[in-house]
Order: sequence, then C-alpha cells, then structure tokens
Amino acid sequence: MAEVGVQHALGREPAERGSALVALREDQWFERKSARIGARDLADCEIGFANAEGGVIIVGLWNGQVEGIDRHLEHLNGWQQAALDFTVPPVPIRQKLVDCVNDRGEPDRLLVLEVASSERVHANKRDQVFLRVGDESRKLSFSQRQELLFDKGQTAYEATVVPDATFDELDSDLLGSYAEALGHPDPVRLLKARGLVTRSGDLTVGSLLLFGEEPQARYPECLVRVLRYRGSERGTGARLQLVDDVRCDGPIPHMLEQAHQAILQRVPTRRALGLEGKFEPVSLIPRDAWLEGLANAVIHRSYSMMGDHIRIEIFDDRMEIESPGRFPGLVDPSDPLGVTRFARNPRIARVCADLRFGQELGEGIRRMFEEMRLAGLADPAYHQTSGSVRLALSSAAVDRHLEDRLPSGTRDLLRFIRQAGRISTGELTDGSGTSRPVVIRQLKALQNAGVIEWVGSSPKDPRAYWQLRVE
Repeated sequence: MAEVGVQHALGREPAERGSALVALREDQWFERKSARIGARDLADCEIGFANAEGGVIIVGLWNGQVEGIDRHLEHLNGWQQAALDFTVPPVPIRQKLVDCVNDRGEPDRLLVLEVASSERVHANKRDQVFLRVGDESRKLSFSQRQELLFDKGQTAYEATVVPDATFDELDSDLLGSYAEALGHPDPVRLLKARGLVTRSGDLTVGSLLLFGEEPQARYPECLVRVLRYRGSERGTGARLQLVDDVRCDGPIPHMLEQAHQAILQRVPTRRALGLEGKFEPVSLIPRDAWLEGLANAVIHRSYSMMGDHIRIEIFDDRMEIESPGRFPGLVDPSDPLGVTRFARNPRIARVCADLRFGQELGEGIRRMFEEMRLAGLADPAYHQTSGSVRLALSSAAVDRHLEDRLPSGTRDLLRFIRQAGRISTGELTDGSGTSRPVVIRQLKALQNAGVIEWVGSSPKDPRAYWQLRVE
C-alpha cells in the first residue's frame, strides 16, 4: 500500500525524498498537492481523508515534479490553518515541514499533513461533505451523507477503550512482526499511530482483536466457522448434510490464515492441467474470489454485533460467506460494482492492508467479479438482511450472452431456484424481496429463454413450482 511507502520515502535523505514520493501511486491513504493549491481546496481534501480512513497529504509535489513550497511561503500559514478555518468540526491534523531538493536542484521543503480517521462527519464552510474513495475525494449527496452519519456511529466501536486491558494480553511476536513489516522501530508507537492505543496508553477493542493473544476470551463470537455440507442443501434434523465444522479464532491475522487453510482443504475441486503440465486438483470456485470474500467479511464485519460470528458454508456447487452487520458505508447491494468505499473498521482495515490481507473494499469486489467471469462462472451474488450480508459464489457456468439479454434481477431468481431445486412463485417473491408482478415478469423471461420450467397441473395448482430446465 502506498501509505507504507510514504513513511519509507519520508525517511530517506533530503536529496532522494522528493523523487521517492513522486514515484508512489496515489491511493486511499496518499495524495500529492501542488504548492499552488488554495487553503479551501486543501481543506476539502482533508475532509475526504478524515471522513474515510485517514491518510497523508504532501504539498509541494505536482505532475511528476518536486516543486517544493519555499517559493510560495505566502500560502504556508493558510495551508497550516486550513482545517481550522474551513472545516466543521475542525479536522484533526498533524503537520510538519521536511527538507527536500526540488527539480531545480535547490534545497527546498515539503509540507506533510497527516490526517487521522475521525469518528465524526466533517464538512466545509459551505456544508459540503467529501469522502476519500480510491485516489479521489468525492462530494457526497444528501442521502450518502446520511448513510455516512449512520456508519460513523458504528466506527467508534473498534476505537472503544478497554479499561482493564494490559499490554500483557497482546501477542508480542505478532506485534513485532507487524512493526518489522512496516520498518517501524517501536511497536507501541506504531499502535498509537494507527489509532489502536490512545494517547494516554489505553488499549482499544481494535488492538485486542488484531493483536490479542486470546481475543475470544473477551469477544467469544469474534471467529470464523467453516462448515462443509454434502450435496447442495443444508438439510435439517436427521437429514442434516453437515460433514465438517471448523472454528478459526485467535487474533485477526491468525484467524484469516486459519480460515484460508480450512477453506482450501474443503472447497470442491476438479482435475485439471496445472502450470507445471501435470493434472492436479483445481478449485471449482477461483481461489482469489473466495479469498477476497473471506478477507472482506473479516475486515468489514460489525464487531459491535458480538452475538454472531462469520460463517463460511461450502456446498458441492457453491460457497456462501455470511458476515454480521449490513454493508458498510454507501453501498447499494443491488449494484456492488458501484460501491463507494467506506470502511466500518478503518483501523482494522489499515492494519490488514499493511499485512497484505485483501484489496480495498471496492477493488476487492471488482476483483471477485473479474475472477468469476474469467472462470466462466456466475457473478458473485450479495443478499443483505436486517443484520447481515451474505455473499454467494456459485460454481455454475453461465452463458454471458444470454444473461445480457435477460432483465436485471433474474440472476438472483436463478440462484434461489438452483439452491432450492424446486420453488414456488410465492417463495421466490418472499426470498427476493421483490414485488410479485416483477418476479413473474422475470420468471417469464427465464422461461422464454429456456432456462427454467414451470411444473403444475393447472394455473392455480397450489403445489406448482419452478425448476431448472434439463435437456
């Protein structure tokens, strides 16, 4: 991640510092600004970072050049006071001047602004709200702003102080490995920089979830269960098809690795020619797709909902990943590719990004879609309930040309029919949350395309059902 590279670049000698910073890619946590930027525009950028996951802004770099700021010192006071003068409430900023050598070969300086992720929603003096999304700051609509306000109420949980927690509860080896990965000399200072330890030295929920030796002692449902079923249905009672149930726990990095291995050993496979020219087991569902789904579930779950855990359910024909909490931030479940990035747990997300677990939320979802499409499989399907999000990854091959001709929403109906085997129109209406006329129109389109068939003795047969058409 670029933010890690920023710290390494800032630690270089002044003669190399500017060029190292110019070479970095701007992303969720890093932005370069010209020395010609006005204080108001700089404040909008600061607002975007504070409303998202924080980050670093460096003034004096522009268009691949090291401008420096010494030729524009008349603006320095305005930049330094931008957060106080133009943001409501004031965005928390740490700032410093660092030496560099500009493109003219002269000694110069850069202004480094470190913006912390805030637990409040910030606006500018014109009452406009911005959110950092990828490598840009987006102005939010009124409805998006309301959603951000709701989510900011949840983000405070990972930053909640645990009064009786001590550093003895942390896994010193894991914490040391994390500091080493970032090239940081002091693990405790690093935790403070990541917002996982307060200025007074108190541990937070996030620090225990990430680095605690036994976080489940305090948070029993902070775990992942990997369940393997025989066939394509769960079954009930004596017909329960569960054949394996693995609990993955420990601090989040260890939990992710355990779950990765547990899924890898249980996901359905087929024999295929591997890269070395030998036939070997290959997952029916692309590894990169389900691994991204796992990482998103762990990183973005609602940890304040401690009454439930993450479930990975593996069937012969699909995998379902269910995580407590609704979609974080400004996400429309019906359009996951249009996701506006916002992390419910920005501190946890930052550490996992540092450790290379998962892509950014929006990028990770797009990557899942790409992997499934490259494999010729159905797109990932999201379903949101009042208290959770379920991701379904199917091993069923699809005809893309046919899907393009069908109305939107038919993919979800196909998923319900495929999972149930046979299902009535009423059950499809209830399961999809869509009105009956819309469901009937989608079913007719699927029937006309020869994908499904209706089975019944008469139009009013109460036992009639829909099923996949078999040639």
